[in-house]
Amino acid sequence: MSAGDKLFGRLLNRHPPVPQALPEPPSVHGIGLQMHLDAEGRVLHLTGPLRHSLAQQTPTARAPHLLDFLLPHCSLVVEGVPADWLGQNLDLDFYSLSGQPLHLRGWIQPQADTWLLQLLDIGDLLVDRRQSRLREQCQLLAVQIGEQLRLCSLSRLPDVLADQLQSLAQRFHVPCIALALLDEDEQGWQIHQHYAGLDAPRLWQNAQRLGTGLDSLNGSAPQALNPIEHPRLQSTFGNAEGFAVPYHDAQGVAAWLLCGCYAVQQRAPDVGERDWLQFAAALASPLLERLREHRHHLQLERLESLQALLGTGWWEMFSDTGQVQLAPSLASALNLVDTRLPLHDWLDTVHPADREELRSRLQALQDESIPLLLCVRLYRPEAAATPIWYRLQGQALGVGKNRRLVGFMLDISDIKNQEQQAATAHARLDNLIASSPAVIYVQQYVEGALQPTFYSDSLLPLLGWTLADCAGAALVDKVHPEDRDRYFERSRLLLREGSVRVRYRLRDHRGDYHWILDEAKLLRDDLGLPVEAVGLWLDVTEVTLATEQIKQSEERYRILVEDSPAMICRYRPDLTLTFGNRPLATYLECAPEHLPGVNLGSWMSAQQRESFLQRLSQLSPEFPVSTAEINLQLPGREHAWWVWSDRGVFDAHGQLLEIQAVGRDNTEVRRSQQQLTQSAKMATLGEMATGLAHEINQPLNVMRMAIVNVLKRLSIGDVQVDYLTDKLNRIDTQVQRAARVVDHMRVFGRRSEIEQHPFNPAQAIEGTLSLLAEGMRGKGVDLRISETAFEVQVRGHVDQLEQVLINLMVNARDALLGKRESNPEFKPWIAVYAERDEQSVRLWVEDNGGGIDERLLERIFEPFFTTKPVGIGTGLGLSVSYGIVENMGGKLSVRNSTEGARFCIELPVVPADQITR
Repeated sequence: MSAGDKLFGRLLNRHPPVPQALPEPPSVHGIGLQMHLDAEGRVLHLTGPLRHSLAQQTPTARAPHLLDFLLPHCSLVVEGVPADWLGQNLDLDFYSLSGQPLHLRGWIQPQADTWLLQLLDIGDLLVDRRQSRLREQCQLLAVQIGEQLRLCSLSRLPDVLADQLQSLAQRFHVPCIALALLDEDEQGWQIHQHYAGLDAPRLWQNAQRLGTGLDSLNGSAPQALNPIEHPRLQSTFGNAEGFAVPYHDAQGVAAWLLCGCYAVQQRAPDVGERDWLQFAAALASPLLERLREHRHHLQLERLESLQALLGTGWWEMFSDTGQVQLAPSLASALNLVDTRLPLHDWLDTVHPADREELRSRLQALQDESIPLLLCVRLYRPEAAATPIWYRLQGQALGVGKNRRLVGFMLDISDIKNQEQQAATAHARLDNLIASSPAVIYVQQYVEGALQPTFYSDSLLPLLGWTLADCAGAALVDKVHPEDRDRYFERSRLLLREGSVRVRYRLRDHRGDYHWILDEAKLLRDDLGLPVEAVGLWLDVTEVTLATEQIKQSEERYRILVEDSPAMICRYRPDLTLTFGNRPLATYLECAPEHLPGVNLGSWMSAQQRESFLQRLSQLSPEFPVSTAEINLQLPGREHAWWVWSDRGVFDAHGQLLEIQAVGRDNTEVRRSQQQLTQSAKMATLGEMATGLAHEINQPLNVMRMAIVNVLKRLSIGDVQVDYLTDKLNRIDTQVQRAARVVDHMRVFGRRSEIEQHPFNPAQAIEGTLSLLAEGMRGKGVDLRISETAFEVQVRGHVDQLEQVLINLMVNARDALLGKRESNPEFKPWIAVYAERDEQSVRLWVEDNGGGIDERLLERIFEPFFTTKPVGIGTGLGLSVSYGIVENMGGKLSVRNSTEGARFCIELPVVPADQITR
C-alpha cells in the first residue's frame, strides 16, 4: 500500500490491515546514507558517505524532521510516521549542496525504540533510464518520419517534408531547421526544404545555394558550429550558432541537416549524436531515394520519348538461342508485335537488297567481334516510292560467358532522302550550269590580285574560251577597250565593299562582243582577309539591246503622247494624277510638271465624283476598259464635257493599281445637243400652242361668265354675301388653274440643268397631263391613265422626260385625228401606264391608231425622218427623245400592238443607298 492510499484511508477513518512481517533486508553500513529516526520521523543522526552531500531546507534547533531534507513532491511518499513505511520501497529526492536533486532509494527498519532508514544513490540509474526512454522516443520519431516520407505521393513529398521538419523543430525547440542536398551539377550545396519558427530569423530560403562551405566540416559526426571558429560557414549560418548533421550513403556525404540559432548542448543535452544521425537519415534517405527514383523515371520517359520520336531503339542478339530482343519503341516502329523474336524474322523486315549484307555483318560481329555499322532499308512494299532507311550499329561487350552483342537502330530516312535529293539537285545544277548562258567562276586572292582558278563548263559554248585562255592578263585583253576602266573599277569595288554588280563587253573566240552581267561576292576568312571571289557571268546581250530599243520606243511614245491632241493621263484609284500630257495641262491651264499630285475629282461635283468612282470600282482584270462622258466644273469657265475612256492596271491578286485614261473634249457637241433638245422642246411648245390656248381660254370664259352674273345682280341691287363669295372662289380657282398652266410652260420651256438628279417619273407624267389633258379631251381623244403613283427614283431631268412623253402623245394625237378625218366613227384613245421591277421602271404610251408601217419601224428614230406632210413637223421629235432616254441610261423602243403603236420608255432604278436625301 502506497503512502497515498494510507493517507486516503485515514481520511475515511479506515485502518489499513496489519502488514505481514517481511524478512528484514540486510543492513548495509558504510555505503549510501543511513538516517536514524524516532517514532515521529525526526532525524536523530546520519551516517554514511552521502550525508556530506545533504542540505537541510529549514535548519532548526531541535532535531529536524525527515521532510526538512526532501523536495516538496516527496511529502506524499513519507506521509505519516515511520511505522507506516515499513515494507515499502521509498524513492526520495533530497536537497543537495550542489543544487542538483539527490535521487535515493531505501527502506525502513525497526531498531529497538528507533527506526533506521537505509538509502542508496540511484541517480545514475535514473539518468540511464531517462536516456534510454529518450533514445526510444527519438528512434520512434525517426521511424515515423521515414515512413511518412516513403508512403506519401510524389506530388505531396515537399509538403510532407516541410511538415516533418516542423515537427522535429517543435519537438527539440529548434528555431531554424533545413535539409541541404547537392545541387543538380553536384558542385555545391543548396537548401532543399526549410522551416523557421514565427519569431525566428529567416536564415534560408528554398533552393538557396550554399556553395561548398559545408565540405570543410568533418562529415563523420554532428558538429556544433561557432561562426568564429568556422568563418567559411558565415554565409550559411550568419553570425548565429548552428548545428550540422551529415547523412552518408555509398557516395559519401549526401545531405546535411542544418539547425540554425541553436545551442545544442543547452537545448538538447540528452539527445546524442546517434539520435541526430538517425533524424538526418530518416529525412534524407527516403527523400534521396524518392528523388533518385523520380529522376530515373524521368530519364526513362525521356529515353522512350526520344526513341519514339527518332524511330530508334536498342537491340540485343543472343548467340545461344538465335533470337533478338528489341526495345518496345523499336518494335513498334518496325510494326512488330513481339519484342523478342527469331533472328530471321528480324532480318525479314530488311529490304532484300540489304538483307544478305546485314546477315554477313552480324555473323562477323558474332564470330570475330567486328563492330557493325551499316545503313539498310526496311522492306515495305506499300511504300516503295519513299524507302525507310535505318542505321544499324552494334558491338560485342564482355568476354566468355558474359559476352553480349548489343547495338541500336536509328531512323535516318530524312537524311538519306535529303542526300538523294541533294545529289539529284547537284546533278541537275551541274547540267543546268553546263547548258545555260551563265558562267560560274572563282577567283583566288593572291598577293593583292584576283586570279581566275575555275570556270564552269558553260564558258566554252558561251565565249569559246577555256580557263587557260582567261588566265592572268589574257582576260583583260578580251574586255572591250571602252569598258576596261569599268572592269578595273569592278575589281577595286569588289575588294573594298565585298560585292559588285556591273556590265561590260567581252570578246568571244570569233571576235564578236557580248554584253556580260558580272555579279560577284568576296569571301573572307575569320580575320576578315580576302580569300576568294565567287561570281557568275550572264550573257545579257539580247536584253541590253532590247533595253536600248525600249528606250527608243519610249522616246517615240513620249513624243506621240505629248504631241497627241487627245488628253492622256494616269491616276491612282483615288483620282490623284501621276502623269498628264501637255494637252491636258493646257486645258486645265497649268504646266505639265504640276499635274502629278493633283486630284482629278477636284473639278467634279460630288455627284459626278461619286458616279466616276463607282464606274472605276466596276473595272476588273476581265473587263478593264470603261467609257463614259464626264462633266467638269472648271474655275472661271463654263461646264466642260469630256468623252473619257479608262483602262485599269491590276496586280497579280486583281487589285486595281492604276488607271490609264484617254479623253477628248466633247463640250461643243454636248452644247449642240442641248441646243437641239431645247429647240425640239420649243417646237413642241409651238405645236401645243392651240391646246395651251384652250387650257387658258377655258378658265377665262368661266371667270367672264362669273363676272357678268355678278354685275347683273349688282345692277338690280340683289347681291348677297354668300353669292359673291361663291363667285369669287370660282374666279380664284380658275386663276390658279391658268397660273399652273403658265408656270408649267415657263418651267418646261427653260434649259435643263447640267447635272442629272434622281426624281420620280410620276412627276413627268403629271406635268405632261397638265399640259395636254384638256386639249386632248377637247379634240375628242380619250385619255386612259392607269395608276402611276409608286415610289421609285430614276436619274436624269424631269423636264426632258416630260418632253419625251409630250412628243409621244402629240405624235399619237396627230395620227389619231388624221385617221378620224377619214373615218368619223372612229373613237381615238391614248393609254399611259407604268410598271416596275427591282432593276428598272417602264413607261408605256399606246394608241389605237392602227400602228406604224413595219418598213418604217427601223428608221423612226433617225434624225429628220418624219411621216408628216412637207412643212409639218421637223423630224427631230423622236430622235431627240431617243437621245434623252439614252443619256438617262435607258432605252426607247416601239412595236405595234393589236390596235396601234406601243412606245416603251425603260429607265434604270437608282438604288436607295445612292439617293441623296
